[in-house]
Amino acid sequence: MKNSSLNNLSVATGSMLCALFASCTGNEKAVQSERPNIIHIMTDDHAFQALSAYGGAISKIAPTPNIDRIAQKGMIFQRAYVENSISAPSRATLLTGLYSHKHGQEILTNGFKPDNTVFPELLQQAGYQTAIVGKWHLQVEPKGFDYYKILKNQGDYYNPEFATKETNGEYVREEGYATTLTTDYAINWLDKRDKKKPFCLLVHHKAPHRNFMPESKYYDLYEDSEFPYPDNFFDDYTSRGPAAKSQQMSIMHDMTMGYDLKVNELNDNLPPHLEWSKADWEKARARMTPKQLQAWDAAYGPRNKAMLEANLSAKELAKWKYQRYIKDYMRTIKSVDDQIGRLLDYLEENKLMDNTIIVYTSDQGFYMGEHGWFDKRFMYEESFRTPLLIMYPKMIKAGSVCNELVQNIDYAPTYLALAGVESPVKMDGRSLVPLFSGDKPQEWRENLYYHYYDYPAIHMVRRHDGVFDGRYKLIHFYGEGKGKDEGADIEYFELYDLLTDPHEMKNVYNDTAYKEHADRLRKELHGYQQDLDIVEGNLNLNEKI
Repeated sequence: MKNSSLNNLSVATGSMLCALFASCTGNEKAVQSERPNIIHIMTDDHAFQALSAYGGAISKIAPTPNIDRIAQKGMIFQRAYVENSISAPSRATLLTGLYSHKHGQEILTNGFKPDNTVFPELLQQAGYQTAIVGKWHLQVEPKGFDYYKILKNQGDYYNPEFATKETNGEYVREEGYATTLTTDYAINWLDKRDKKKPFCLLVHHKAPHRNFMPESKYYDLYEDSEFPYPDNFFDDYTSRGPAAKSQQMSIMHDMTMGYDLKVNELNDNLPPHLEWSKADWEKARARMTPKQLQAWDAAYGPRNKAMLEANLSAKELAKWKYQRYIKDYMRTIKSVDDQIGRLLDYLEENKLMDNTIIVYTSDQGFYMGEHGWFDKRFMYEESFRTPLLIMYPKMIKAGSVCNELVQNIDYAPTYLALAGVESPVKMDGRSLVPLFSGDKPQEWRENLYYHYYDYPAIHMVRRHDGVFDGRYKLIHFYGEGKGKDEGADIEYFELYDLLTDPHEMKNVYNDTAYKEHADRLRKELHGYQQDLDIVEGNLNLNEKI
């Protein structure tokens, strides 16, 4: 396993940054004035397949021209991944540069250690002005920020509540659409900040998170289009283990007609694991003003009526659900793209582009019907992989492409490296700065470690960890089942060759032709578990599994 080098700011990187910022004159004021501003834009559940810079089939119908501007003027990362594909752990990893089991937020609901060192507080101590607006989703108060305006829990699309330092923990309702409001607060803070200090601003959008509620002006967008179906939309999971078969994230079976698909007429008689959705959808509708609700029902009511009268078969209903899901999802992305364009325009107009690093990413990937699924969690490619675009004219040439393996543990050390700040804790990630030139640095990582813990929980994805080397992916599913209807105890492996099987349809773990790769990656996995002090699911290589 090669995961220990380059974890902190290297001597070479420090020298390069010194030369860039102040020609190594030792002039502290010059260094301070030239340290880059940092803007980290993160959406929630934005699939790389749904971003036109990546050239996917979905985005040919629904392009994202403003987000694409970051790729066109900067670098697109083709192999960016997360270490745990679920929202709160991903956000904690961004802040700390640590794997989930180290910062404590292994699952969605709780666990973040209050004494964790977060990179904004280190930047703040080094003279940066810091802020976060939008989604927070950690059950601790933000620290290290001069200013925050954060959404309540997951956040609501319509008329959401926000809290600030001044509200003393109380969330105050604001009328408007969450994506627009978040951008309003970002730009307002940029306008009022101390212009003498470098800044770090985190802009974290709720969209396009479930339940995919579009801005009213886009209710009809894409309505006359048919989005393409993934080749494996009706996957039967042949050759895959029980985890792929026992999940509860199927578009056909688990996507709710009311909460997810806005068919109010079918919000009753739900299976037990979906009963929560009726109350949540009623709450979402109750948030709307009478005018908003009238516009909503005028748009969705006739379409729902037509679907109900069509009396669709199970297969045709699954396809209808997919089209409703993708259209609403991409409608929320359209508003994200609009607002990112607005933020980029502001930065250009205020001459902030040249000395600001702008990063666009998502907290994890998302399934756009692949394997018949929505949501994330699995180590399969669509949820493991994320979009990542970085623009920084001083160090990155326009139109650059990076094909190296990077992970969300790398963001915190990158920002500290750019600011010339050392961390008092050893982060698991490493600075991405050496990649900005377009060349592969010596001793760059050869593989990535992943670990998903949140079971039993919504969607019922079983615990698993694994290793990926850019071509071969080994996934280790493990753990106790939780009752008769929720699966038996499991312990098994899946292996995929993404060169010959990019959609991960054929598990080749027991194929003798792949034994060398299975053995090699199993040793790599055991090495990660030992080096990182992983206890849960740890392998004993002397046992045959």
